[in-house]
Amino acid sequence: MDKPVGHSFGDVKFYIDRLSSVHGTILEPATGTGRILIPLLEEGMDVDGFDSSSDMLEICRENCEKRSLTPNLFHAQMESFSLETEYEAIIIPTGTFLLLHERDTSIQALKNFYKHLRNGGKLILDIFLQTEAPVGEVSTRSWECANGDVITLEDKKVDVDYVRQYTISHGRYERWRNGKLIETELERFPLRWYGIEEFKMILGDVGFQNIEISSNYNLGEYPTSPDQIVTFEAVKIKE
Repeated sequence: MDKPVGHSFGDVKFYIDRLSSVHGTILEPATGTGRILIPLLEEGMDVDGFDSSSDMLEICRENCEKRSLTPNLFHAQMESFSLETEYEAIIIPTGTFLLLHERDTSIQALKNFYKHLRNGGKLILDIFLQTEAPVGEVSTRSWECANGDVITLEDKKVDVDYVRQYTISHGRYERWRNGKLIETELERFPLRWYGIEEFKMILGDVGFQNIEISSNYNLGEYPTSPDQIVTFEAVKIKE
């Protein structure tokens, strides 16, 4: 409900444009509901996808089947998937990469992406910066289900580790039916952050070249505000 297929934060058209010259297979790790994967498929692109959540994969498959699409979808982790395929591009939109909150794990994932790109292939991924992180502040959201149930989310940041560069939030999901609480689920949600030049150096250390930085899906515009989405595009070039 939160990320329906085709819903755009400005990223759908951006990724379609950036991938329009790609003629081989594209990989989307953490493909989720197929929010971006499906529009790319509908543009005629060849896209594989994987997710660490089998539930998400099932939703993605259902969304694809409704549109008579049959992409290669599989269960895997960003840092450890191992395939014989070399991809023309690997994409991770909307900050999903930051879910890898442990630094070693995230760097291993970048190395794994590099390994699975053909020579000349490109990695495109988004991050967002850490702004104010008030511990204890609570935010709430709600969604109405098709059957009339209401799902509420109470989200509270409980820790900010400025040395290791990640935050931890606790989420409390509740499902209500006819005014009565019928289900509760608790979630521990760590999220990493990077500095812009820091992440550019990490990509370079992994081996990527021709690194281009964009903000808010405006190609080549270096960020000027900490609340902007930052996109990195980098190329695997082996001498």
